Amino acid sequence: METSREAESTPGEADSTPGRHPVDVVPPPFQLLAGGLQHIAAMVAGVVAPPLIVGAAVGLGTGETVMLITASLFTAGLATLLQSLGWWRFGARLPLINGGSFAAVGPILAIAKDAAPGRALPVIFGATLVAGAMAVFAAPYFSRLHRFFPPIVGGTVISLIGLSLLPVALGWISGAGEGAMGEAHVPMKNLAVAGFSLVVVLLCHRFLTGIGRQLALLIGLIAGALLGWPLGLLDTGPVRSAALVGFIPPWHFGAPEFQIGAIVSLCIVMLVVMTESTATMIALGEIVERPAAEHHIAGGLRAAGIGTMLASVMGGFACGAFAQNVGLVALTRMYSRYVVAVSGALLVLLGLFPVASAVVELVPKPALGGTGLVLFGTVAASGIRTLAKADLGDPINSLIVGVSLFIGMTPTVAPSFYQGLPGPFSIILASGISAGCVTALVLNQLFRNRAANVLAAAPAAVEKPAC
Repeated sequence: METSREAESTPGEADSTPGRHPVDVVPPPFQLLAGGLQHIAAMVAGVVAPPLIVGAAVGLGTGETVMLITASLFTAGLATLLQSLGWWRFGARLPLINGGSFAAVGPILAIAKDAAPGRALPVIFGATLVAGAMAVFAAPYFSRLHRFFPPIVGGTVISLIGLSLLPVALGWISGAGEGAMGEAHVPMKNLAVAGFSLVVVLLCHRFLTGIGRQLALLIGLIAGALLGWPLGLLDTGPVRSAALVGFIPPWHFGAPEFQIGAIVSLCIVMLVVMTESTATMIALGEIVERPAAEHHIAGGLRAAGIGTMLASVMGGFACGAFAQNVGLVALTRMYSRYVVAVSGALLVLLGLFPVASAVVELVPKPALGGTGLVLFGTVAASGIRTLAKADLGDPINSLIVGVSLFIGMTPTVAPSFYQGLPGPFSIILASGISAGCVTALVLNQLFRNRAANVLAAAPAAVEKPAC
């Protein structure tokens, strides 16, 4: 499947093969499998959440909802394989996980509410198919935004990726779900498991070296699961009730239907997903020390579009990059894209064997939340490192960063703040990453272009002295 390009930058310290960039190095089998499992643990809840919410909204039974979940896992695996290994002009060829984007959930629920009884999913999948095709054709044009991401913009967006994921970790710890903590009281046993997992990860980084340090997250998750077992946080019920084998046939929920309103709504969502994916690829390029060039981004967006089209056929939703896995790459320094390719293969197996997916789900959410604090904090730290390359002593740079961070963090601290706006604006601003990214891009162009014009006009404004 792979048509790998030659290494494009100087190998970093994680490289163990002379002349090859760490991204292109194939680690030993044990490291591949263990690293792939870490990525699965970090992102599987994010893949499972959208089909659970949508399934409940459209009135699916338990069996049909399970099929929706397995379809999301299966298509996420195929999209991840395409992103990491690459084929022709498809795939970023970076350690990038792809899966169903949470950005599509709100608009999908609105479509489901307006659809005729029993026809919601065909309308959703028809609109998703068109949105994916739009992403494939728009990818080469959208990728040109890369030139508008200097350190002041890129660093702001990377920081926002880490900061906006904080509610996800807190939701896992509280047990209320991703980003849904609200005013819920957090049980003491949840805090104990989360804190224990966090401490184990930190101790691994302090005292272990080599593969032990790289697998710190997996060790922390296992430790948290062992502590959560006697505390009643390890639910084995899903494993006992899960089917051994299950595969959803194409168009299982009905042939796609195409409605203009739904298509426009999900095309806007896809633009948001493309913006987030572009920002994530740029962040990942900074972390692995292989800057994401225009062809990387175009290939990544094409792969996301193909993944979205495939998801619509199998029963999934709009496909985008998973930012939480960027933190895992930064934390473990396992830069190899083949580790992520193994994650993609494992996701495909999870989609084919529901019982295996149930085993992964055994990990208590508080343990995942405790380790998530490390993951997402590491992403924010990478953004701060990128911002250090810009001159924050310049008042204009400080203004760009400050305003962009505040606008980008608004949906995180006040999720309903923009709900009263017209549909397209509400969709764009509901994603903190997209809102902050667009703000930073616009402000940087506005102020930097003005400064350039002033400097260009300055020599002409100086009159020559009279002879």
